[in-house]
Amino acid sequence: MGRGKIEIKRIENSTNRQVTFSKRRAGIIKKAREIGVLCDAEVGVVILSSGGKFYDYCSPRTTLPRILEKYQTNSGKILWDEKHKSLSAEIDRVKKENDNMQIELRHLKGEDLNSLQPRELIAIEEALQNGQTNLRDKQMDHWRMHKRHGRMLEDEHKLLAFRVHQQDVELSGGMRELEIGYHHVHHDRDFTSQMPFTFRVQPSHPNLQEDEDE
Repeated sequence: MGRGKIEIKRIENSTNRQVTFSKRRAGIIKKAREIGVLCDAEVGVVILSSGGKFYDYCSPRTTLPRILEKYQTNSGKILWDEKHKSLSAEIDRVKKENDNMQIELRHLKGEDLNSLQPRELIAIEEALQNGQTNLRDKQMDHWRMHKRHGRMLEDEHKLLAFRVHQQDVELSGGMRELEIGYHHVHHDRDFTSQMPFTFRVQPSHPNLQEDEDE
């Protein structure tokens, strides 16, 4: 006995709705993959869930933007406005410039030179010579800057050494003055100790000598 026909309408139960979405999504992507392989077709599928999640599938030998571009060309429907067209053209231009720069870089490295014409080889040689000259000039600038900094450090070192020497001289002069003052005081004390006792003792009363005479 076959399955009964399922009524196509919104599933009210959120859990059942999510389960059904996952199963049907996987089935659609599987069918898209199969038709692309079996029929050599370009297939693109875009699915957005009710929660805003994005799912897509595209045949391996193409891209989704290319499929949409073909759709726009064949259907006559405009998917991109002028602003997006301009942006797409700018992206293509940048990609082309990047590819050309990659090729030039390989040539400067000495790679893929067999396909170049003599005038192209001459242009590469001139570019390398100019680069070498600029590199030497840059190295000379760094060397001059390093030498200038070295002289500045040397001058600062000399100035610092002079200040240290000046402080040493001032400190030595102060020590000598202290030594001279100490010797003067010590000499005066020695001279006092060597004086006769009679010269060192003086009467404290002026009439003391008169009383003795009487």
